[in-house]
Amino acid sequence: MNCYNCGALLTETDFCTGCGADVRHYKKIIALSNMYYNDGLEKARVRDLSGAVRSLTECLKLNKFNIDARNLLGLVYFEVGETVNALSEWVLSKNLRAEKNIADDYIEAVQNNPTQLENLNQAIRKYNQALAYCQQGSLDLAVIQLKKVLSINPRFLRAHQLLALLYIQAEDWEKAKRELNKCGRIDVRNTTTLRYMKEVDAATVEDESKGAHRSRKSEDVIKYQSGNETIIQPVNVQEPKKSLAFLVYLLVGAAAGLAVALTLIMPARMQSLRTQLNEESRTVGEQLEKRNAELNELQTQVADLEARNAELESELDGFAGADGTLQTIESLLNAAYIYLDTPEDIESLAQALETIDAESMASDTVSEAYRNLYDKLLELAGPQISEACQESGNAAYRDGDYDTAVAELERAFSYDETNSDALLLLGDAYRRNGDSRNATRIYEQVMELFPNTENARRAENALEELEG
Repeated sequence: MNCYNCGALLTETDFCTGCGADVRHYKKIIALSNMYYNDGLEKARVRDLSGAVRSLTECLKLNKFNIDARNLLGLVYFEVGETVNALSEWVLSKNLRAEKNIADDYIEAVQNNPTQLENLNQAIRKYNQALAYCQQGSLDLAVIQLKKVLSINPRFLRAHQLLALLYIQAEDWEKAKRELNKCGRIDVRNTTTLRYMKEVDAATVEDESKGAHRSRKSEDVIKYQSGNETIIQPVNVQEPKKSLAFLVYLLVGAAAGLAVALTLIMPARMQSLRTQLNEESRTVGEQLEKRNAELNELQTQVADLEARNAELESELDGFAGADGTLQTIESLLNAAYIYLDTPEDIESLAQALETIDAESMASDTVSEAYRNLYDKLLELAGPQISEACQESGNAAYRDGDYDTAVAELERAFSYDETNSDALLLLGDAYRRNGDSRNATRIYEQVMELFPNTENARRAENALEELEG
């Protein structure tokens, strides 16, 4: 462990032996960060990937320079199909440690396989389309789209979970359980998966209990086929002896029973049915409200996920695009190499520096170390490049090629803003080229930036000649 202040190797004491800084709390923070990293590593080994993400995120909150934790977090994201998040972590890791970083291999493995990269991008686009179908209420189309997503990227955990949720919505419990089992094989302790599985298990138990009740009722009768008819006969029922007295008693009993039913039983029965109907209506209303609330929550989640997806895709384009951060950093490193290897090759160095996007260097995605390197290169090589561009512009000026002279002299002044000779000659080139407006602007700039100098006096004379 090194000191955060001077970089010296720390000992067992609570202060740095190099600079005397108090490192007691710093050691505790690093130890806690390492503990979270070890916990995340153990969880990743047993495929508790959501738990690993939480532990590794806490680790990086305490120590953002923990390269191993950041690389492992990227691997976990990649394993659950979150390619954009994975690449973001690896690119940040590479910015924090440019040399001897396995994140280089991970990024190359993705970028050097165009087919795989296109498949991953296509899976993300189709997943977003499935979310849009869910918002529109086209659940069947969403199911079809999610199946295509999983055929491209079978490890896309969120796609499995959304497909399972759609099966739950359709009460297709077997398919929902099959998708959730796939989720469990990817991430064994994902809370969303476990919550969905609990709902499926509860619904399955309820269906089984209803089936058992129907089975018990069917055992009270005997069914058999007689010709084209199905005969249903109660069991354990003795048939009464057929006689005239039995028929009389039967009719009297039926009449008495009907009278009792009409006067006593039927009103109570009707009231019971009304109560039952009201209770069932209330239950259905509550279930409908619950389903609507769940659907609203799902739509909110879909919108949040879609927005997050678009944001991460934009960040990925910013990192890996033709004018992105990675390309800017590579151009900067190439310019630094040219300056160290062949400092006399001024033209190649200037061309390398001009390929660097200055706006990207000023963005938050580029570390301070890279910005310092860029500024230092301009400070060291700028005057030499300016002098070379001035000579080239002067030669073009003498040959009467004023367009080339203007371009070279503008480059000369952009690399060294103290080069008053180049700026004055730029004004002369504009004047000779017939561009009085720009010539006036440049002469005034010479007088403003370099007052009380010979070049300022010459600019003033030239301006008087131009206006006269």
